[in-house]
Amino acid sequence: MTGGVAVRQPYLTVGDLARASGVAPSAVRFYESHGLLTCERTAGNQRRFGKSDVCRTKVIRVAQRVGLSVAEIKALLAELPADPVLADWERLTISLMAEVNHRIRQLRSVLDEIASGEELCHLPPVDRAS
Repeated sequence: MTGGVAVRQPYLTVGDLARASGVAPSAVRFYESHGLLTCERTAGNQRRFGKSDVCRTKVIRVAQRVGLSVAEIKALLAELPADPVLADWERLTISLMAEVNHRIRQLRSVLDEIASGEELCHLPPVDRAS
């Protein structure tokens, strides 16, 4: 801590972060290149991530499985401070759950439409006499 403020201590390599969060190293690099994760660079220009990036990466992976776009995931993660505490993760979880429930409602509506028995597509008969 410096002056009462927690200082982020980046120490995880790309491989460390990938193993800890259950994704491939290429996914970590993809997330970082799209601004979903931020890293610091060592004097040798190697990426280093903080502890909270393990949770961020797990959230990203879940959000992708839900079907959120990179932009939507970025907006979701924007709710988090640089060094989130448990209450921050809980708020993010509530936001993600609300989005999942919204998407489920939308999909159920589509399913109801498909199952309604109405034709989804009606093509006029082809006039072959011409």
